[in-house]
Amino acid sequence: MEKTTDISRLKEIARQIRIDILESTFAAGSGHPGGSMSAVEVIVALYWSEMNHRPDEPHWPDRDRFVLSKGHACPVLYAALARAGYFAVKELKNLRKLGSFLQGHTDMLKTPGVDFSAGSLGMGLSFANGVALAARLDKKDYRTYVMLGDGEVQEGQIWEAAMTAPHRKLDNVCAILDYNKLQIDGFNKDIKGLEPIDEKWAAFGWHVIRIDGHDFEAIFKALDSARTTKGKPTIIIADTLKGKGVSFMENQAGFHGRCLKPDEMEKAREELKEVLK
Repeated sequence: MEKTTDISRLKEIARQIRIDILESTFAAGSGHPGGSMSAVEVIVALYWSEMNHRPDEPHWPDRDRFVLSKGHACPVLYAALARAGYFAVKELKNLRKLGSFLQGHTDMLKTPGVDFSAGSLGMGLSFANGVALAARLDKKDYRTYVMLGDGEVQEGQIWEAAMTAPHRKLDNVCAILDYNKLQIDGFNKDIKGLEPIDEKWAAFGWHVIRIDGHDFEAIFKALDSARTTKGKPTIIIADTLKGKGVSFMENQAGFHGRCLKPDEMEKAREELKEVLK
C-alpha cells in the first residue's frame, strides 16, 4: 500500500474515511460515529505513515500492532483497513449485519488486520502491555500502539496497566488518548473528571505528549518522539472533537452511539462532498 507524509493526501484520505464511517453506520442503522470521527487523523497517520504493516499479509509476524481499546469506535478502524487494502471497501456496508466479519466491536479472529478483540472497555492497555512483553521475549522490534477513549480511562484496569508499562520499561508501547472530552452520558468533567490528565500519566512514569489530534504535523512529531524515547512508554494525549468533520455532530454527546437520520445524512454528505474520487 502507499505510505506518505503528504498532508494534502492524508487529508483527502481522512475525509473519505469520515464518509465511510457515516455511510457504514447509516447502512447498519446503528453504531458509534461520534468517537470514530474524532480518531480519524491519528489512525490515518498510523496506517499511512507510521506503522509497518502489510495489507496483503495481515499476520506478518514483524508488523506493528494496533489495539483499538475503545472498540465501539470500530467504524474508523474498519474504514482505514478497507481503504488500506485489507478487504474490499464494499464490505463496509455490512457493518453490524448478521454473518458479517465487521461486527459492532472488533474481532481479531474474523477481521483481516484486527489485532485485538474488543468488548468491555478498559482492557486494551493491558493487552498492549502483553504484546509488548511478547515482542521483548521474542527479540522482535515491532511496536504496539493502543488507542484509549477518555471515558474509558475512568476505569481502574487502565491505571493498573498504566503502572505496569513503566515498571517493565515498555518503550515499545505507545498509548494514544482520543481526548474528545465526551462520553455517552455527557462531558467527562461532569461525570468523572480526568484533569490534570497530563500530570496523572507523568506521575505513573510515562513520557507524556499533548497535541491537537487533528493536526497531522503535530501527530507526526509526537509519534517520532514516542519512537525515539527509550526506557519508558509514551502516551500521546490527543485533543480532539467528537463528531469532527460534520458541523452539527461536533462536540455533541448525542452522536456517541447514534447513526444519522436520512435528512442528517444528506447534510453530512454535502459538507463532506469534496472527497478523494
